[in-house]
Formats: sequence, structure tokens, C-alpha cells
Amino acid sequence: MATWNDMIETAEAKAEQTGNEGRIVNPFGESSQPQPHQTRLLDVRGLNIEFVTRQHGRKTRFTAVKHADLHVDLGEIVGLVGESGSGKSTISRAVVGLNDNYTGTIEFDGHELGRKRTREQWREIQMVFQDPYASLDPRLTVRKMLREVILYHKVVMVTQADEYCEYLMNLVELPVEMLDALPAEMSGGQRQRVAIARALAVRPWLLIADEPTAALDVSVQAGIINLLMDLNKRLDLSILFISHDLNIVRSICERTYVIYHGDLVEEGPTEQVFSHPANAYTRRLIDAIPKLSSAYVERLAAGTNDVEHDEEQA
Repeated sequence: MATWNDMIETAEAKAEQTGNEGRIVNPFGESSQPQPHQTRLLDVRGLNIEFVTRQHGRKTRFTAVKHADLHVDLGEIVGLVGESGSGKSTISRAVVGLNDNYTGTIEFDGHELGRKRTREQWREIQMVFQDPYASLDPRLTVRKMLREVILYHKVVMVTQADEYCEYLMNLVELPVEMLDALPAEMSGGQRQRVAIARALAVRPWLLIADEPTAALDVSVQAGIINLLMDLNKRLDLSILFISHDLNIVRSICERTYVIYHGDLVEEGPTEQVFSHPANAYTRRLIDAIPKLSSAYVERLAAGTNDVEHDEEQA
């Protein structure tokens, strides 16, 4: 069987021949997922989500999302912003298939996703959650977690599973030695990278990142953001980026949706939304953004932010 280095060299040679040498090398060939046929990858129309609660013995209906329309194009990073409890995560859970209590339509690559999805449909959209420690099994090593996903979805042959795990670790810029580590032995940033690797193991076309940096130190956030941006460019990976941090959204998203109490109140190119907000709620959100120095924003984007330096300058 070919070694890891042999497979890398073969894939690199193929990339040079096809003019794709700038892309991440996948020694296991192209994605087993069919190439999308349409530019419009995700299309959500008229999404309405209600929950029933009991109060004083009486049923009360609560509308969490109200007739939402949103879309994500192939290779695009789209932001979804709003305060806590506004419905951001509720939308994401419906899109990824974790909540089937909705009306409206969710289409992927021109085909409606049913409430009971096939294994192939589960692979097309993956999600990274806010708290990496809660989303990882504390009893399993990284290798066992990745192999579990890889073998269940039959991504590669059993004999290739360990080498594919190494490929995923390289993909998220973690040392392969960490494959035998438990979640408790890793930092928060490392755990989030493992969560991203697990999501990418099935080679999805759309990644939903639900507050992926909210539980991390500021000094670690830039590394995760830079990783997502790199994966977007080099894997043609579409990302729905959910956050309440408008500074991050403005720096990485091409388009942005603003949600307020379950209503999508504004949508447009990110710079237009931030520079010329049309909705009063959007204006209030933007007015509440901490004013950062341009030098700090540049360092954050470059992954070299120095928190102590900025505190001294404040």
C-alpha cells in the first residue's frame, strides 16, 4: 500500500498538471459527494418555526422564526447576525436537519431536503458548534472520533482510515500526534479545530459555523477565523457563519443577514449593510460595536493580534 508521502506526492503532481497547485492536496481523490449543479447551493424559503410551551397548565405557541428567506451560493461565506435568542441557531438546526418542526422549504443544489434525510444528504451539510468540548465525546481519542464518522459514512476504505485521519489533521493545522489525545488534553482552540476536522471528514459542500469562536479566548479566535477563510478558498467550501460578533462578520463575510426576534430584517452585501443600514435594529447593532483601532483590526485579520498592546493603548 502506498505510504502517506507517496500519496501526497502523487496528488501534488496531479494538482500541478491540472493547474490546481494552490488548493489543499487531497490524496484520496475528489470528493465522493457529487459536484453541485447550481450556483445557488442553499435556498431557504418561507421558513417558519414554532415551539409549544406550557405555562400555568396552558399551551402557548411561540414563533421562533417567521417566514425566513435566505440563501448561500457555492463558495460563499454568508453571515447571520443578531442578539442572543433572535433565532440564529434555530434556523441553523433546521437547515442541518436537527430540527424537523418547521414549515417552508429548504433546498440544497435545487433539490428539497426532506425531514427524513438520506445518508448522502446528511453529508452535504455539516455543522460546527459553539462549545467544542460539549460537542466532542470526552471518552474517545481524536482518532476514534474521526474513524467513527469516516467508517459510518464510508468515506474511504477501512485500510485508508488512519491515513485519512492524518490528512484531516493536516487540513486543520494540528499535529498528527494529537490523534491519540483526549479532548480534556487539548486547548479550546485545538478542540474546535478537531470539531472542524470531524465536520469536514465527510467532505460537505456547506459548513454551518454556529458561533465557532464565542467560547474561545480572543487570542485564539483569529486562528480559527483564518482557518475557516483558508478552507473556504482552497476547498470551495460554502460557509454560513452565525455570530453576534459584528467585527468578525464584517471582516470575513461577503453577504450578511440580520435577524431580530425571528424576523430577517435586513440582507445585502456586508459592506453595504454595515455602511448604509436600512433597518433601525441594524443601526442599533452597529452603533453598539466596540470601536477598534484600524491597526488592531489589521492584526486580527492577520492572526497576530496583541491584546495586551491594545489594552495599553486604550
